[in-house]
Amino acid sequence: MPRDNKTPLVQKIARQACDTFKGFDPSAVSDGEFSKKQSELVALMTAVRAADLRLSPRKTAAGSGRDTATPPVSYMHICETDAFSMGVFLLRSGASIPLHDHPSMNGMLKVLYGKVSIRCFDKLEHGASDPPVFEPPLLPFQKDSLRRCLLRSVGEYCEDSGPCLLTPLRDNLHRIDALDGPAAFLDILAPPYDSDDGRDCHYYKVLKRAAAGGPQGDTEAEQRDGQEDQETETWLLEIPQPDDFWCGGESYPGPTVSVQ
Repeated sequence: MPRDNKTPLVQKIARQACDTFKGFDPSAVSDGEFSKKQSELVALMTAVRAADLRLSPRKTAAGSGRDTATPPVSYMHICETDAFSMGVFLLRSGASIPLHDHPSMNGMLKVLYGKVSIRCFDKLEHGASDPPVFEPPLLPFQKDSLRRCLLRSVGEYCEDSGPCLLTPLRDNLHRIDALDGPAAFLDILAPPYDSDDGRDCHYYKVLKRAAAGGPQGDTEAEQRDGQEDQETETWLLEIPQPDDFWCGGESYPGPTVSVQ
């Protein structure tokens, strides 16, 4: 079969994402046909670079101090169908996308420039025993917002890395931190967020047990210190969207993408 050098790579990615996730059945994640299609999508995502989307790496803004008027994160919408959504997230230097989930969704994240740290968690079923004691103690109404989880993976990704993958059951919760300057990544979610269909985004903070001698609080420090043990149980508290996080919008400058 002749190589298709005329179709933009981002268009090929969109078509393959549509073919991979159209009519997706969570029970089919181990199906051979789905795995083959997903592998083809991973190969395309691995190859994509910022230039394919006509993006130029951004430089750290001059000066010091936090600019509270500029969103820490921006989003460029590329396309969306019932099967998937695709766009680019741009993180300012030092910015973070807080720990959040993707209910019943698959995802692929491919860094286009810069470097990011990604911490992924899995939700676990509550055990027979009661949750541990946290310090300071949780308020009574917060106990219904506790989630027993597993820190599944911690990794750093750059433009030469393959995509970070998530499924409805594995690595579904994650936090993303820009390291050493601004960063951008291409993001696919399948199916897209849809609050009317039970796919709404929830935010979380990591709790520390009182026995560990640490406070409940500084999620940012906890996420950056790199000292957590992977594959160990941890507890998260569902919280409102953090006040210091919001996402702005920008126009997508790349090739037009059509998904029929």
